[in-house]
Parts: sequence; structure tokens; C-alpha cells
Amino acid sequence: MFLGTHTPRLDDKGRLTLPAKYRDELAGGLMITKGQDHCLYVFPRDEFEQMARKVAEAPFTDERVRAYQRYLFAGTDEQRPDSQGRIPIAAELRRYAGLGKECTVIGAVNRLEIWDSEAWARYQDEHEAGYAQAQQEVLPGVF
Repeated sequence: MFLGTHTPRLDDKGRLTLPAKYRDELAGGLMITKGQDHCLYVFPRDEFEQMARKVAEAPFTDERVRAYQRYLFAGTDEQRPDSQGRIPIAAELRRYAGLGKECTVIGAVNRLEIWDSEAWARYQDEHEAGYAQAQQEVLPGVF
């Protein structure tokens, strides 16, 4: 399970060092893809394959499904962390997410999200007020 917030730096070669606590879970390979809100999603390979099967089962006769499949799969890069836990982030993915040197990696249960640190701060500022409302809608009666 991926939880927490970490602030690694992107090096001059476009590599990001994964937080140590996630390295074992991602050692077998991972998939980096464009996420919503201009961040990157990092899935363990097995998790991505499960999701990909579900996406592939959707009716490709639907234009929206084809567009989603193309966008998702064309923008996915398979990686394996090196001995120091670094992964290269493809130039196109860095551009999509607007990644600078300062990055924020957040755990989102079944995936990691990689954000430019300034973009993550803006996102939090813009969505903080809706957090309480969303909690009531997502988990009614729990809190």
C-alpha cells in the first residue's frame, strides 16, 4: 500500500529516486503513465496489468473508450529501478506533468503520484475546502 508524501529531486538526467519504503514493492518493475490533473501515476507492473485488462475489455466501438485507451497506453513507460532506486522519467512525461527539479511523490493506495512540487501545493490549496465535503460523500456515516 502506498501512503505518505515525499520530496525527491529530479536529477540532471531526468531520473527520480523513489522513496526507500516503496522500492521492494516496485523492484519487479513499474509502469509510469500520465495521470489526471497533470501528474504522473506510478503503478507496480502487476497492478497496471490488472487495470489494463479492464480497460481493454471496454467496448472499443465507443469513441471515448478508444480515446482513453490510446491516451493511456501510448503515454505509458515501463521501468525498473536501478540499484539506487532511481527511475528515468521520459521527456514527454516530464513535459506533461511540468516537472522541475523539485518533485513531490504521494502515495495513493494502489499507486504513487509524481507532481511538480509547486503544482502539488497549488492543487492542495485549490481543493482543501472540498476535502471535508468529499469525505462525507465517499465515506458516509464513517466519521
